[in-house]
Amino acid sequence: MVFKERTFHGESPEEIFPQDYADLETRVADCLTATDGLDASDVAVVAKGNMILLTGTVATPEEADRAEEATASVEGVDEVVNRISVVAFR
Repeated sequence: MVFKERTFHGESPEEIFPQDYADLETRVADCLTATDGLDASDVAVVAKGNMILLTGTVATPEEADRAEEATASVEGVDEVVNRISVVAFR
């Protein structure tokens, strides 16, 4: 028996590969590390699909805002959930 090559309406089927979300987490974490005015050493990045969850602590509300803005600027990020807590160090 001879099988014909699979086609979709006369064209080859499109192969869809799931995005590597670990790569997205790494790119966001690298971006946070390089962001001026932000100490992201206590910030965790978790990707669920193209949504990024930020958790952890920073020293000022401005740093939390910078982290959210920097995360949103990374290609592939569709949504940012910012759960970073502000802890004043004395």
